[in-house]
Amino acid sequence: MEKCDIKSLTFQELSSELEGQGQKAFRGSQIYQWLHQKLADSFDEMSNLPRPFREFLKQEYSITSLKKADVRISRIDGTRKYLFALKDGNVIESVWMKYKHGNSVCISSQAGCRMGCRFCASTLDGLERNLTPSEMLEQIYQIQKDTGERVSNVVVMGSGEPLDNYDNLIRFIRLLTDERGLHISQRNITVSTCGIVPEIYRLAEEGFSITLALSLHAPNDEVRKTLMPIANRYGLKEVLEACRIYFEKTGRRLTFEYSLVRGVNDNLDEAKALARLIKGHHGHVNLIPVNPIKERDYVQSDKKAIEAFRSYLEGQGIAVTVRREMGRDINGACGQLRKSFMEEKR
Repeated sequence: MEKCDIKSLTFQELSSELEGQGQKAFRGSQIYQWLHQKLADSFDEMSNLPRPFREFLKQEYSITSLKKADVRISRIDGTRKYLFALKDGNVIESVWMKYKHGNSVCISSQAGCRMGCRFCASTLDGLERNLTPSEMLEQIYQIQKDTGERVSNVVVMGSGEPLDNYDNLIRFIRLLTDERGLHISQRNITVSTCGIVPEIYRLAEEGFSITLALSLHAPNDEVRKTLMPIANRYGLKEVLEACRIYFEKTGRRLTFEYSLVRGVNDNLDEAKALARLIKGHHGHVNLIPVNPIKERDYVQSDKKAIEAFRSYLEGQGIAVTVRREMGRDINGACGQLRKSFMEEKR
């Protein structure tokens, strides 16, 4: 019988489990603190627990602990790209980025991805499986231990579509923001989605104050369908209505992610169409110079086109930023390092 994944249990669930087995109430607090504050990798580290109790825990529960398969550090900006090995042989990516406002970690929510976005390396081999809440947490925990610095911002924007792993994502957010754990503010968490409409509505009802980032990447359904298969299922009108409801329910301004691909979606006609599309929506546009991958012939827009696109949107009163390229010398974009690792392994 498979052991219970103790790191994926909420504090209430853990306390109830232990009390049901005749343990004293304070044991739940002790163990939860070891797992989510002291970031213990094993029960043996829990030195204030009696040895017989630790042996009991080993028999009944498992502790998820990710192992580093590779770490690459950018010589340009100090960004760290992590490749973590999972127990079943899969590997996942995470990125640590240092900013003036604090340290940010971008984590994966799935091993692989089935969304098929044309410019993303994460999806080239399809979806292997969903990550558990503990595997999502562990990316942050292991990076914090490795760097010795606190993580203040978390972006669920690595490999995978977070809303395709909805229940585990919600549990992960509750664990990460619990005051008994790392207690990262919900306002410092961003979840990215390619636009799974029903789950956007579900997320709006969770009572969270996280930021939702929509992978938009085109100002109309025709272009979007060439880049993102999900657009064949949910049109922009439907997606943006869900985003409007999300803002109404949460009061949280949205981010519209827009990857600029030369000759595909980066000219002024597209900028004008984008401005018309999102006018009146409470959000800002994050322009992303696309990271070229060898399996696709997409080319990054030149600086002149990026600047013209940005200037037009600003002239229309739309808040816009151009994402800083970080870790480009270490395969920093989603899925690149994992893809090269899997190819070498094969």
